[in-house]
Amino acid sequence: MPEKTLKLDATQEGLLQAAHILRSGGLVAIPTETVYGLAGDARNDTAVARIFEAKGRPHFNPLIVHVSDLAMARKLAVFDAMAEAVAAAFWPGALTLVLPLRPDAGLSPLVTAGLQSVAIRMPDHAVAHHLLQTFGGPLAAPSANPSGRVSPTKAIHVERGLGGRIDAILEGGDCQVGLESTILGLDGPPVLLRPGGIPLEALEAMLGPIGHGGNAAKPNAPGQLASHYAPEAGVRLGVTQPDPGEIWVGFGPGCTGAQISLSANGDLVEAAANLFQSLLDADKLAGPDGRIGYAPIPEIGLGRAINDRLRRAAAPRPQTI
Repeated sequence: MPEKTLKLDATQEGLLQAAHILRSGGLVAIPTETVYGLAGDARNDTAVARIFEAKGRPHFNPLIVHVSDLAMARKLAVFDAMAEAVAAAFWPGALTLVLPLRPDAGLSPLVTAGLQSVAIRMPDHAVAHHLLQTFGGPLAAPSANPSGRVSPTKAIHVERGLGGRIDAILEGGDCQVGLESTILGLDGPPVLLRPGGIPLEALEAMLGPIGHGGNAAKPNAPGQLASHYAPEAGVRLGVTQPDPGEIWVGFGPGCTGAQISLSANGDLVEAAANLFQSLLDADKLAGPDGRIGYAPIPEIGLGRAINDRLRRAAAPRPQTI
């Protein structure tokens, strides 16, 4: 475990230092347009094992591999005509594709949890892109937070959750999307494995109706565990009238009594960007024995991804002994 976590600016010097740490098997939290990711060399067994250790993440839960360009992605996974078309339409961006793993990909088996598929994304963030180019290889990068807790959209969130457990944090400002990537399985018929920053409607406009999949007991992509994104306080959903003492997080103009608002005018893009910060702020107000109530969010567009995260935040927590 590192003695302290370095803070690196997104300068050429900072990028070179981050790349050096990664080549040495270290861990660097990096900004993306979705959330901050905890990056390690996806080809280095020790580095990937350190990601799981730092996060306290179950080893059966696969990781997303981040790439700088399509050429790098093609060395890791098999792209058929459909995958090529989807990548051309949505990359770089908040979309992860689960594709057949190439036998000679050279990835640590810990990245794929031993599966014959791999989750790949090309982030749409200048700092992440420049780091990937400087590093010159694929980076495994789940969200940079303790496993099961609220995902980080600011560098300070990473520091609070993982400070002293990772080597460095590369500062890149606030994440603009604020929700993790949509995960689309293309290792068979198209299937939505996790809603996220790319709305399902945008994918179906290109591909037609898309099925839904995912298995919390045996995930084939990240974000499928039943309990995830959890604050310390309990979470209740669909709240139009909060209970006494409950911290109410509103959405839309009808929630004038809410202590926190995802979006006062009902903008789903704004709500998505504010979601994880709202969980942190409400948790602080509620305290570990308190309760947070979220106003209803429409199940359309980005609302589908927001509701997915909130349902997981509200799910019963795994019991520890």
